[in-house]
Amino acid sequence: MANSNNHSKKASNSSSKFVFWMIGLVAVIIIGFIFLGNHQKQDNTTQQAKIDYTNQPYQGKSSAPVSIIEFGDYKCPNCKNFNETVIPIVKQELVDTGKAKLYFFNDSFIYNDSIRSAKFAESVYAVLGNQTFWKFHDLLYKKQPEDSKYEKMDVYDEKFLTDTLKEVASDEDVNKVVQDFNAKKSDAAWQKDMDLAAKLNVTGTPTIFVNGKLFDGKTIDDLKNMVDQAAKEK
Repeated sequence: MANSNNHSKKASNSSSKFVFWMIGLVAVIIIGFIFLGNHQKQDNTTQQAKIDYTNQPYQGKSSAPVSIIEFGDYKCPNCKNFNETVIPIVKQELVDTGKAKLYFFNDSFIYNDSIRSAKFAESVYAVLGNQTFWKFHDLLYKKQPEDSKYEKMDVYDEKFLTDTLKEVASDEDVNKVVQDFNAKKSDAAWQKDMDLAAKLNVTGTPTIFVNGKLFDGKTIDDLKNMVDQAAKEK
């Protein structure tokens, strides 16, 4: 992990990175998301990184030609907003139509809870599979405290994580996940995500990549166009 100064800078980037809005016009809904963070675009927007998607949680059809990655942190308020506001549109427009698969990769930097919850979620995925992972994933964001004072406080302790998982899994399965987590079997999967985030110069969350290229557009239409272009380049 980076030093505390880098954490502070990165948290600041995260807090200012995205602005979301909805504009209703008859039956049309436009969802915009604007990048305000300082990405090193000269590298990421012109080069396509080689990414290993093996054993990574995703939503969509395995045959989908394009892979979208969201780098996120479970303690990040903008990630919660993104998960609840933008992701449903991405799923409807791109995932459910078979155009793209949507992956979640960890970039845990805000606090100890960020790392603990990410590793626990990795154990959920490893032990209980993709479907239960996404249920747990959504619950973590749903339960994220509204008050910003909790951002740098331990909230996602093992009891919280265990109780949350019990909402979507049996006690027997929860015990298996806890054993996996306590044995630190999820550490390697989490570190793989963190190493990739560092390699790609991810400076805040949420950050999106499409087939290994940084998305720096402003609207859902920009993302759709990038996905269509990526499919043509396959």
